[in-house]
Amino acid sequence: MCRLSVIRLTLFTNNLKVSIPNSDTPMRNICFAACILFCLTSAAGKTPGNARYLSIADSILYNVLNLYQTNDGLLTETYPVNPDQKITYLAGGTQQNGMLKASFLWPYSGMMSGCVALYKATGNKKYKKILEKRILPGMEQYWDESRLPACYQSYPAKYGQHGRYYDDNIWIALDYCDYYQLTHKPASLEKTVALYQYIYSGWSDEMGGGIFWCEQQKEAKHTCSNAPSTVLGVKLYRLTKDAKYLEKAKETYAWTKKHLCDPTDHLYWDNINLKGKVSKEKYAYNSGQMIQAGVLLYEETGDEQYLHDAQQTAAGTDAFFRTKADKKDPTVKVHKDMAWFNVILFRGLKALYKIDKNPAYVNAMVENALHAWENYRDENGLLGRDWSGHNKEQYKWLLDNACLIEFFAEI
Repeated sequence: MCRLSVIRLTLFTNNLKVSIPNSDTPMRNICFAACILFCLTSAAGKTPGNARYLSIADSILYNVLNLYQTNDGLLTETYPVNPDQKITYLAGGTQQNGMLKASFLWPYSGMMSGCVALYKATGNKKYKKILEKRILPGMEQYWDESRLPACYQSYPAKYGQHGRYYDDNIWIALDYCDYYQLTHKPASLEKTVALYQYIYSGWSDEMGGGIFWCEQQKEAKHTCSNAPSTVLGVKLYRLTKDAKYLEKAKETYAWTKKHLCDPTDHLYWDNINLKGKVSKEKYAYNSGQMIQAGVLLYEETGDEQYLHDAQQTAAGTDAFFRTKADKKDPTVKVHKDMAWFNVILFRGLKALYKIDKNPAYVNAMVENALHAWENYRDENGLLGRDWSGHNKEQYKWLLDNACLIEFFAEI
């Protein structure tokens, strides 16, 4: 096989300008060959402009489906299965210890995001088939009608009642929104609206408004429940032209900015409890969703303040999160947050790029992810949540890999 030697290649993919760093490693040659094969074998109605990245996304999709599958149409939380799994992302610090029979909803939903992104990028109906025949039937195993309004609960309903999280349902609603745009299937829009109604059942007048995080523990209101609800509201407005969605999106955005924005760097804190105490942890996805929300509201209203907000927050994310030294090249600074948080941040950065045409933030994220993909995958082709290569994990989390399907499809 010939060796590629590229000084610096700049690609325009999905209207996004991406600069790829120099490399002549065998893995790059393999990726290039896979890229050519993908172009030749794609059954899509579109000609992908980012075939190399789409081939990576495609390979991750099939790898995850193969490695994480269960006998009942679900997916495992990790690969290999951890016999002493500890889940630390539940409300109240709850931990689920021991061997899980399936993943929780949050990591599972990342597979829906990946399939929708691949179908959007390529038009290839094989991704539509995987979504409708494999992923969505599994998703419905989390559907809970025993409590109203109905929604997805955090663990498959056949294992009893579990917590219901407003943000979990938002991520799925956003995917259904995007899928409706692609297919115009009424059922997808109906599901989006039903989830929107559930999500806003979590809004209360305490603290002047805002949506709680967990239905069963209404103790605090989180950026992760309110920022993406703003994005969802604007998207529903675009689909339905019903002004109530836009007005509620503006109200939700204003509440989140007032209560949870750090004025020193324009990043977003995690939550505020009902006593007014702010938990000042900062996660990339929270700020990323407020960037995307600001861009969407700017597009719909023409109000320059929304765009200014988004640009300030984007600059803050780059300064705060892209600070970890890479293991192989300490001069390279890597986004320090976990993989899925980075991917949700990328949604906002990409939306902003389409408006202001500043490629710096998206290029940095792409280069980080590509470097991690080419250098730090394990023997099963899986990545951990740390893109810098410092931390090795025996058990690879489903979401850390599912989110990369969306990421590489969206470049």
